[in-house]
Amino acid sequence: MERTLSLETINKIGQEIRLCGWVNRRRDHGKIIFLDLRDRSGIIQIVCQKQAKDLRPEDVVEIYGKVKPRPKEMVNPKIQTGEVEIEAKKIRVLAKAVELPFDTGVDKLKVSLPTLLDYRPLSLRHSRSRAIFKVQETIISGFRESLKKQGFTEIQVPTIVPTATEGGSQVFKIKYFDRQAFLAQSPQLYKQIMVGVFERVFTLAHAYRAEPSITTRHITEYLGLDAEMGFIDSFEDIMAMVETVMREIFAQVEKKNKAELELFSATLPRLSAKIPMMKMRQAQEIIFKRVGRDNRREPDLEPEDEREICRYVLEEYGSDLVFITHYPTKKRPFYTYPDPKDPKYTLSFDLLGRGLEWVTGGQRINDYQMLLNNVKVWGNKPADFDIYLQAFKYGMPPEGGFCLGAERITMQILGLENIREASLFPRDMERVDIRLTEPKSGAKENKKK
Repeated sequence: MERTLSLETINKIGQEIRLCGWVNRRRDHGKIIFLDLRDRSGIIQIVCQKQAKDLRPEDVVEIYGKVKPRPKEMVNPKIQTGEVEIEAKKIRVLAKAVELPFDTGVDKLKVSLPTLLDYRPLSLRHSRSRAIFKVQETIISGFRESLKKQGFTEIQVPTIVPTATEGGSQVFKIKYFDRQAFLAQSPQLYKQIMVGVFERVFTLAHAYRAEPSITTRHITEYLGLDAEMGFIDSFEDIMAMVETVMREIFAQVEKKNKAELELFSATLPRLSAKIPMMKMRQAQEIIFKRVGRDNRREPDLEPEDEREICRYVLEEYGSDLVFITHYPTKKRPFYTYPDPKDPKYTLSFDLLGRGLEWVTGGQRINDYQMLLNNVKVWGNKPADFDIYLQAFKYGMPPEGGFCLGAERITMQILGLENIREASLFPRDMERVDIRLTEPKSGAKENKKK
């Protein structure tokens, strides 16, 4: 008999069927036992007798039975199959599960985040975890579909690189045969090269940051949704593309993930007719006037500054998102284009959402000599960037790009407390699947961005 998925049962009342899945929950009522069976399409209630007496949660089973309508007083409106149930005729165990470390059948797991990560293969099966990554899937597909509509070509780039993409010491050095290489901080240099091939490109790339930070918003390995585009007229063209992409992502999540949003009591970010933008120094001035915190000489926004300016923009413009532009030249990578009107600042931006950076981007230097000089000024060796510089030596149009943090956007849409919840298998200073150190009690969020 062909397998039936749980969601398909609503159209098979009165029919004999075969189901396969995991025991999500078991409830004993004397001679009758109720099972919630979980498969990729959802959950269905199974009515059993003694054939289920030895089953436990997460046992993998095959069930033969008959689809029946539930009594009206027993209908469960919370699940899609809530109007039917299966009268089990035969149950075969395909794989047994050992006793679980915590109850996975509850609506919300009442265990600590370290415990969830210690038992990641199990905790990912919970409805809330599955919902997180269904939303993340939509974010990624929305990013991809939006850019394809705009004529972008998807590319794949290496993560082992010969030099640090953005310079600095916060990179992972690796032994590459008898030489030294690095794990990429971003796909930046390669996507710029590919502008000379396809004009508009995007990639989903894992990036690695050796930042000594233990915060609720940093992880060591993250998924960047990166895009780069040529023949721009100004860096505002890039921000306009970011806005197009974000609106498409939100539309897709609203369409495909209503149930997941409801599970987290989450709402999509509010948007004004156009996402507001302001220079970083303007934002710092507004913050100083609002709350008296004087960071007007700082080269970046502090975490609390990001939260405060988002509060201001929501009050004044009715938007959960805001572009902050013109970050100091010394704070941005060597390839960022300086503002011709004031070279101390760059034609760059961050998109903040609900108090946190979601996107970073800007216009890039496309002049070969100017780029070569910046490589030297930033303390790098041109020979280390030979392949990259070739692209500009042989002609590169005005161009720029951006990167979305997949985990951060997932976290902010769903209102998660820690970015690790939005990473399938998070890496940080204390974890590479297994815990590398004992958890630090009372660790405070690092102020570093």
